[in-house]
Amino acid sequence: MDSFMDFYFEEVFVKLNRDSLNERYKRRELVEYFNSVITGCAKGAIFGTSAPFFLAGWKSDFMDKEENVHALVFFLDHATNANLEWKDGDRSYRFIDVPLESCGKASPVRVVIQMGASEILMILLRFGARITSDHVSSNPIESILDRLNEYNRKYPYELVTCLKLTMRAMPHLNLTVNKDAYKHLELPEDYNYQRKVALEKYGDILNDHLVLSSRCGLKPVELKHLCRCLIRDRLWQNFELPFGIYKLPIPMSLKKYLDLLDD
Repeated sequence: MDSFMDFYFEEVFVKLNRDSLNERYKRRELVEYFNSVITGCAKGAIFGTSAPFFLAGWKSDFMDKEENVHALVFFLDHATNANLEWKDGDRSYRFIDVPLESCGKASPVRVVIQMGASEILMILLRFGARITSDHVSSNPIESILDRLNEYNRKYPYELVTCLKLTMRAMPHLNLTVNKDAYKHLELPEDYNYQRKVALEKYGDILNDHLVLSSRCGLKPVELKHLCRCLIRDRLWQNFELPFGIYKLPIPMSLKKYLDLLDD
């Protein structure tokens, strides 16, 4: 964490002229303030202890939501450049994935999805945030689908946008399947349970084309999309998301596709 904040200190103090600091804002007091920031970050790496306020853009350490977004990108960029990870017992997290203590140890992606903050979600996904199960429950995409089911096919725009963005960042839906519930059907071992669950639980969503049939087991996944996911995973392993995409010798249209800007 110290090396992480060093980047911030360096940039702040380079811009500050010692003569411009009045008695109230001496360098030592600034350091003490940022030490309190470090303490808060220990319980939520990127967002600190006020994650919901940070994401909502009010009652946080920043002036408004736009400033929050700039701060988020700043810290994610520097954490990626420094190859930083957070150790929690025998597990390692990228700073973008550290569970948020103030949100019941939910992942940042889950919190953003619950808030329907598609703009923040896009930033997290571009930097390689993991869409996996966390301390709270199963895959966050299932949470989106369950919530969409509650709207009787009158879907809120922000939630639909969150769904579409997450589907760009993962190869296909991986729904929770309770095979014991289908035991009486005596289905073969290689039966496509994903397809069955998708049709039974989310049939209306599929009929409304909110999820591509190739992403939920109805059709084979497109090779182009699988390649995107594989390339992004390799870049993530080498701490090169998202800016490493633009170093690749490929057309700009494909760079935007890899960067989740196009579907």
